[in-house]
Amino acid sequence: MKKSDFHFDLPPELIAQAPLPERSASRLLVADARTHALADRSFTDLVELLQPGDLLVFNDTRVLPARLFGRKPSGGLVEILVERVTGTHEARAQLGVSKKPKAGGRIVLADGSEISVLGRDGEFFLLRFDTVEPIEKVLSRLGRMPLPPYIERDAGSADDERYQTVFARHSGAVAAPTAGLHFDADLLRRLEARGVESGYVTLHVGAGTFQPVRSERLEDHVMHREWLNVGAELVEKIRRARERGGRVVAVGTTVVRALESSIRDGEVAPFAGETQIFIVPGYRITSIDALVTNFHLPESTLLMLVSAFAGREFMLDAYRHAVAGRYRFFSYGDAMLILPPGAPT
Repeated sequence: MKKSDFHFDLPPELIAQAPLPERSASRLLVADARTHALADRSFTDLVELLQPGDLLVFNDTRVLPARLFGRKPSGGLVEILVERVTGTHEARAQLGVSKKPKAGGRIVLADGSEISVLGRDGEFFLLRFDTVEPIEKVLSRLGRMPLPPYIERDAGSADDERYQTVFARHSGAVAAPTAGLHFDADLLRRLEARGVESGYVTLHVGAGTFQPVRSERLEDHVMHREWLNVGAELVEKIRRARERGGRVVAVGTTVVRALESSIRDGEVAPFAGETQIFIVPGYRITSIDALVTNFHLPESTLLMLVSAFAGREFMLDAYRHAVAGRYRFFSYGDAMLILPPGAPT
């Protein structure tokens, strides 16, 4: 398949630049691939759309305040986006700078502490923070929330809370698992009272999630790497949900990537490590029965993933419906509930 097979026209004004006042106040497009039906609902309707015995699987990664600013010894401004913390004082990062530094170069942060450039790893720079504090403490003092590139404003104090899920636990992501942003404590309580169970994976979303597919042929695209952990407790919850006839409902494409990466002998199994899985139409997703997700960029790997789940033409129809209906797109936007062909009722 080709990248252009996943194009749709998106008016820029539909890209949400800020969250709604309430997390769960978003709209929800229910896309049923069994009947090709599309229904406009509210996100809180998820309580009645899910059934007792269903299992919601969330990504409990926590977003680091991973954007830093410093200067080269010559005075030039450097923007640092930490992609992954690789050690107590080491990280892999993207650098926004007029002239890329070489190994041995130094960057001075706002508090006078310094970073050494160790070398390159493809498009990323390998950095050592020459500080007494570990990197995460430095980021908590000096870093800003790394809002996606399509949000055309600087991160504010409100983003520290709103670009983070209410169940975030394990720090390491540089982008939020955005489908989870719609859930607040009240909605989670209502789902629990409904008899819907919850479980968690951890997948540290990397900056590569925003990288465009540069090759027209999908088989030429090199997928970015992300670290994940699927624990034994969740695997047991999935087994029990399937035994009782419940659905496994992924909250976000990162959950799908984590679960599909952990399949062993046809079943989800405990796994911790890296994944480069690239899910496109033709790949059969077997770890889940339904998917809650936000709307994704045209020609993106995430749109390709949801197309693998529910069919490319149907997904493009759903996106065109969302555009016509003035849904809000991307990280702070609205959501979809996707039911695939053959999904149990």
